[in-house]
Amino acid sequence: MNFELTDIQREIQRMTREFAAKELIPNARKWDEHHAWPTDAVKKLAELSLLGVAVPEQNGGAGLDNVCYAIAMEEISRGCASTGVIMSVNNSLYCDPIMKYGTDAQKEQFLAPFARGEKLGCFGLTEPEAGSDAAAQKTVAVRKGDEYVINGSKNWITNGPKADAIVLMTMTNKEAGHKGITAFMVPTDTPGFIRAEPDKKMGISAAWSCSMFFEDMRVPAKYMLGKEGEGFKIAMSTLDGGRIGIASQALGIARAAYEEAVRYSGERKSFGKPIREHQAIQFMIADMATEIDAARLLVWRAALQKDKGVRHSAESAMAKLYASEMASRVANKALQVHGGMGYSKEMDVERHVRDARITEIYEGTSEIQRIVIAANLLRE
Repeated sequence: MNFELTDIQREIQRMTREFAAKELIPNARKWDEHHAWPTDAVKKLAELSLLGVAVPEQNGGAGLDNVCYAIAMEEISRGCASTGVIMSVNNSLYCDPIMKYGTDAQKEQFLAPFARGEKLGCFGLTEPEAGSDAAAQKTVAVRKGDEYVINGSKNWITNGPKADAIVLMTMTNKEAGHKGITAFMVPTDTPGFIRAEPDKKMGISAAWSCSMFFEDMRVPAKYMLGKEGEGFKIAMSTLDGGRIGIASQALGIARAAYEEAVRYSGERKSFGKPIREHQAIQFMIADMATEIDAARLLVWRAALQKDKGVRHSAESAMAKLYASEMASRVANKALQVHGGMGYSKEMDVERHVRDARITEIYEGTSEIQRIVIAANLLRE
């Protein structure tokens, strides 16, 4: 068992930490306040090869491992959680399934430009009546010759307003249940593809999401990802990897809140001394640091399992469950350390509280993670 990072992993950590300090932290509050898409930051992610971290170089990516990806996601999210999830969706939810299930021709068209950051991808699974019950898909794809005609809708699609293509889950055989779900790669400029206005959310306000509608949208059969009926399997394996990204995002948010609490506790004085000299504050700081370190070990274990090519459903779910709930606990304790100032928009910590909350919901709620974990444990 080796807890030391490799030279490459340390370099990724250094590079992304410097980028976050220079480009993200100074702008994150402004982007959040104005609900502004971080255009320049996303371009820089592409320049740093961070939009296809674990994608092989021959497919346009950086060719690094998933531990590098987790490290980068933590650092980027420590700087700006919105930028972090934009990065996570393109890496985990878009590039990863195409890398795993796509043909060579599909990878050339739908993977390489996205891994290079020339284009941006998104993932369409969630529907108004298919959230935690992901198999309850209502979006229907009907074969018509060499095409499929798709009708339906998706919602809460992160990157949706800006994406150039989507990995889209559809129902091709209702009678087959979850085995009747089929995945497609669809350019967003396809006729019949309609995007609503960006959602108004509590947090991650700079990471735009939206609802999408498909009205007699014709998609070539060659754009099918995997085989007909394999969509649910593709979606679930994709989410196994996506949960590593979201766990890393939660870790970054928690670290941001923790570091700001530590700094503030040295500046703020009460009863004639810095508040960090009061035991009540020391206990909160100790708890925060311990939880952050514990979450990081779970995240890196899941990433390492993925790098080994072994099943990591339980490990990813554990990492996502613990890191997300930890992020909310840490962010709230950090706000408490700030006292009344923590409730003010003048401080970043209130944003971390809002940003942390979504990590317990998207890419599988905490309740779904517990179901996944228990199912894997009891199957053994």
